[in-house]
Amino acid sequence: MRCANCVPTLAFTLPPALAAELIGRGIRVNTITIGPMATRLLARSGTSQAILDSQDVARIGRSPVKRLGHPEEVANVALFLASGDSSFVVGSEIAADGGWLLNTM
Repeated sequence: MRCANCVPTLAFTLPPALAAELIGRGIRVNTITIGPMATRLLARSGTSQAILDSQDVARIGRSPVKRLGHPEEVANVALFLASGDSSFVVGSEIAADGGWLLNTM
């Protein structure tokens, strides 16, 4: 059976379920939602640089912060979640997306 909405549904329902299940074992589960990133990942797709550049311009135009994110910014969120400073953060979604999710409201 094919389910086109299974992955998005799991992405939003699985983390809170895991958080509730595992907190009793001292395991905290949280998620990081990312927005468009300034990486070279898509350059390996064989797409022309002109198309990649135009896609970046479009993404930047939709972004409330008017720039692409950097992997280090997401890594800093992950480091926070892995640290003791986040010991009271459980079952949360942190959007390291430059406000990208605001475009869906």
